[in-house]
Amino acid sequence: MGNRPNILNRLDINTDIARKILTAFIRDQIEKAGANGAVIGLSGGIDSALSAYLSAAALGAENVLAVRMPYRTSSTASLEHADLVIEALGIPALTVPITDMVDPLIGQFPDMSDLRKGNIMARMRMIVLYDQSAARGLLPMGTSNKTEFLLGYSTIYGDSGVALHPIADLYKYQVRKLSRALGVPDVIIDKAPSADLWEGQTDEAELGFTYNDVDQVLYLLVDQRYTVAQVIDEGFDAGFVNKVWRRVKVNHFKRTMPNVAKLSTRTIGHDFLYLRDYTGR
Repeated sequence: MGNRPNILNRLDINTDIARKILTAFIRDQIEKAGANGAVIGLSGGIDSALSAYLSAAALGAENVLAVRMPYRTSSTASLEHADLVIEALGIPALTVPITDMVDPLIGQFPDMSDLRKGNIMARMRMIVLYDQSAARGLLPMGTSNKTEFLLGYSTIYGDSGVALHPIADLYKYQVRKLSRALGVPDVIIDKAPSADLWEGQTDEAELGFTYNDVDQVLYLLVDQRYTVAQVIDEGFDAGFVNKVWRRVKVNHFKRTMPNVAKLSTRTIGHDFLYLRDYTGR
């Protein structure tokens, strides 16, 4: 992408304030729902690790259940890194392998792509989390960051289908910053990001660009409300900027509740938008 300016410093955050806001958010959401705590799918990656650290700080370690859900091709390192988080925080944990759950469906379609297989795994993992939610009175905790959400790099009703999202307003760059401040192990922060959906898979190889590059463009387009032309004027490659913005637009449906066709005077999602704690009439 040529010699362009590096504006990552514009994404810097006060990690102390971020921690206070996010832990207060988690505590508030759990209390409003009348839940006993949170259940989180712990993959061994930085996003789920940070979500676990924030949840434990907000709710107490005993009220956060970590669930490891390996598939037969999942890396050993992922389980080991999840264990590091579990041990560091002292949170209860379960291991629920998903191989025998997803392989019967995969086996019916021999030509199934890796993408389709990954979507099945992501949705099966959410089924497991919601089962534990029902069994223990816990809310499924989100682990997706802002970069992934904007790019549509998530599975609808899979990893995006949770009850609350503590880190979905943090770009990947900011996730790393906050993770270091909270003491997430360096081996988790520094490794190549991966959803671990198939052997050798990495996020950046699949996306075709690095998180640091795309975070800068997304920050200008979304947070600063730059036009595509203005971002290009900052020195970013035109093809890259247009590709990123196209992904943001076409994946908008993943970031909203299903659209409701409007027929009445007060329609859910249009005119009936009361907050969950609204008590008036």
